[in-house]
Amino acid sequence: MKFKTLLAGLLSGVTLMATAASAADLAIVSGDTGNGLAFLRSQLDVFEKETGNKVTVVPMPSSTTDQFGQYRLWLAAGNSDIDVYQTDVIWAPQLADQFLDLTDAAKDVVGQHFPSIIESQTVNGKLVALPAFTDAPALYYRKDLLDKYSKPVPKTWDELAETAKFIQDKEREAGNKDMWGFVWQGNAYEGLTCNALEWVKSSGGGQIVEANGDISINNPNTVAALERAKSWVGTISPEGVLAYQEEESRGVWQLGNAVFMRNWPYAYQLGNGDDSNIKGKFDVTTLPSAKEGDASAATLGGWNVAVSKYSKAPDEAIKLALFLASPEVQKERAIKQSNLPTIQSLYDDKDIAAAQPIIPNWKSVFQNAVPRPSAPTKVKYNEVSSLFWTAVHDTLSGNGTAQDNLDNLEAKLTELKGAGW
Repeated sequence: MKFKTLLAGLLSGVTLMATAASAADLAIVSGDTGNGLAFLRSQLDVFEKETGNKVTVVPMPSSTTDQFGQYRLWLAAGNSDIDVYQTDVIWAPQLADQFLDLTDAAKDVVGQHFPSIIESQTVNGKLVALPAFTDAPALYYRKDLLDKYSKPVPKTWDELAETAKFIQDKEREAGNKDMWGFVWQGNAYEGLTCNALEWVKSSGGGQIVEANGDISINNPNTVAALERAKSWVGTISPEGVLAYQEEESRGVWQLGNAVFMRNWPYAYQLGNGDDSNIKGKFDVTTLPSAKEGDASAATLGGWNVAVSKYSKAPDEAIKLALFLASPEVQKERAIKQSNLPTIQSLYDDKDIAAAQPIIPNWKSVFQNAVPRPSAPTKVKYNEVSSLFWTAVHDTLSGNGTAQDNLDNLEAKLTELKGAGW
């Protein structure tokens, strides 16, 4: 379908000017990694051809923490150079005042998306951003190595550690001195909040701050979860994991030097690329839990597109946001990037299932998705998350016990809550 035909249906709520008058120079920010930037550029080329607009990509750091900090600086200054922002699922409550309300523009398409995702991007009745894709991490495992050593896919964290250590040691004995059991994201940034939330939630420790605003993080189950993770560092995970983000862990994994990896869906497509040492040798499953039979937890992720209220070409910027959130682009993104669509019907799309059979299977992962506490903590979420990942990183690094760090964290969160969030 040509984009102009698609656009006519999408933009019933947007006043369109003549093509000559409406063509504009737009800018979109992107922190895409891997081949994500090339995919975005290919889609923008289609948009440019069909609309006459020109779109410049402004590269951002891969760290979402760094991205958010830059966004806040630009938006606080009323920067009109950026028209469209790609936003993490957790940012809507914090940036809502700086973005246009897309409710009317998207009124004919919002029903196609998962209601929970639309809800996550709606603040005080204002649709802050349109979903582009959703995310939930999984446990990647070397199927060939588990088969080689007759090991089942682990269902608990302790089973994972035991299997990881066994295969790691056997592979090192066989000559692969660089093999590790488990790689994940241990750097002090938002990614560690995601990892640690999964350890805590799947161990019965809650969600840091509950939906009603109660601070729940300081409890024995959380202590046990963090002490368990600390025991991995230097045994089944390299010491350097405390500096890993997504790409560092994927690099170790894709070289064939890890038995297990926790990561997002984007790593699946790259792991099966022609330049990958593990092409065809791995699979994914839900993340473990503390006890067999207990629910696992996968941090709800996902990216959206928002339009700056300072844009000099708001109508054209809204067109771009609608385009990037459309079924056509989401389908292409699913096929080429293995990103999970936010449009429900695409999970039954035969082309997606043929190209990426893993996507229909990711439903079970998505069903275990747990949100970060951005809704109850509102504009203070970034401070809450920073305090949490700092306490976790200190524990993993041996800088204080889990209990001491959680006591300190609880006191700081209580003070923050008292100031109003």
